[in-house]
Amino acid sequence: MNRRRKLWLVGLSHHSAPVEVRERLALADGTAGAVARRLLEHVIGVEECALLSTCNRVELVACGDPDKLDSMRLADALGADRGLSPPDLRSHVYLHEDRAAVRHLFRVASSLDSMVVGEPQILGQVKAFYERAVEAGTAGLVLHRVFHKAFSVAKRVRSETGIGGKNVSVSSVAVELAMQIFESLAEKTALVIGAGKMAETTARQVRDRGIGGLIFANRTFDRAVELAREFHGTPVPFEELVRYLTLADVVIGSTAANEVLLTEEQVQEVSRARGYRPTFLIDLGVPRNFDPRINDLRNVYLYDIDDLDGVIGENRHERQREALRAEAIVHAEVESFWQWFQNLEVVPTIVGLRDKAERIYRHELERTLGSLKSLGEGERKSIEAMAEAIVNKLLHEPITRLKRVESADDEEVLAARRLFGLDDDE
Repeated sequence: MNRRRKLWLVGLSHHSAPVEVRERLALADGTAGAVARRLLEHVIGVEECALLSTCNRVELVACGDPDKLDSMRLADALGADRGLSPPDLRSHVYLHEDRAAVRHLFRVASSLDSMVVGEPQILGQVKAFYERAVEAGTAGLVLHRVFHKAFSVAKRVRSETGIGGKNVSVSSVAVELAMQIFESLAEKTALVIGAGKMAETTARQVRDRGIGGLIFANRTFDRAVELAREFHGTPVPFEELVRYLTLADVVIGSTAANEVLLTEEQVQEVSRARGYRPTFLIDLGVPRNFDPRINDLRNVYLYDIDDLDGVIGENRHERQREALRAEAIVHAEVESFWQWFQNLEVVPTIVGLRDKAERIYRHELERTLGSLKSLGEGERKSIEAMAEAIVNKLLHEPITRLKRVESADDEEVLAARRLFGLDDDE
């Protein structure tokens, strides 16, 4: 008889749980396979499983017997393995079954569920954790299919929509604006004032865009030296900041200073010394590092954090518009996968029907041909082809209808098994 299987996805993410809960459930590098193996061995009803763990989510994808397992028991088992009691977990966990589980996985792989919609890193993370499940032997036919389908969906979304086309981080937008002012950064120099995380991230962005040179200034000179070493740049004393401004085409301010670091008068003098070549200033400080009147100077372009947030907002809106197109792709691909998954339940009936027809056809063919000894080889092949064609035509309609049913418990499946006596053959 057909055996029912179910798909589950249980987990928590930045949408449902604070970081202090997520970090308790998070998996250390290299442990996902071992945890999946424990769940497969100790949770009754689990037949296949894989885990995904990033800074923003921990999720378990599983396939198994719905008569022995439900999604809440699966969530409790995952929590227990990580040392979380049901009360600690249940208010934060989400539970998806069957189509909804497939849809969620496809959306995650396509970055539609990410904190930053359209970010590219999540697909690589999903692939890496799937590979760990494969290595641990916990992924079988269904998970192989659903994960590979998720990868192809993500590829379609990336190639057929512009979901990742607009930058939505402060540092990336800042560099995008610099690229609009300077066609190329290859022969330009950037001066980075400050040594915090934002300064480092923006320095990395301009370096990756091929900046010709990097200069670092920080009140703690040793920290400027560290960054200069990491980015192959030049450290300069903070006290001599203005003197080095004449070398800088791009100036990045990212300090927590309460006073203005660059005044309109200072930049005006520097601009004159530079022959009024374009200068782009990015003020990431709060309070602001640069006098806002600088933006009124000739060939000097100043963007502060609010200006950048405005561009980010426009870009997010564009990504959300593209996300609607991506959701349509996901919906179509979920239906495609679900048809395949449903057919798994009726495959035994289809195979049983074909096998029974094949046995009858072969038995009757051999008996008939055995009594017609005078037939030539060509005549025998014609009779065999005719018999095979009759069987295929008789089976075509019932098999086509079976492939369209919702589950193994569908009336048409049960009727087919009764009418053709398939359960009597087992």
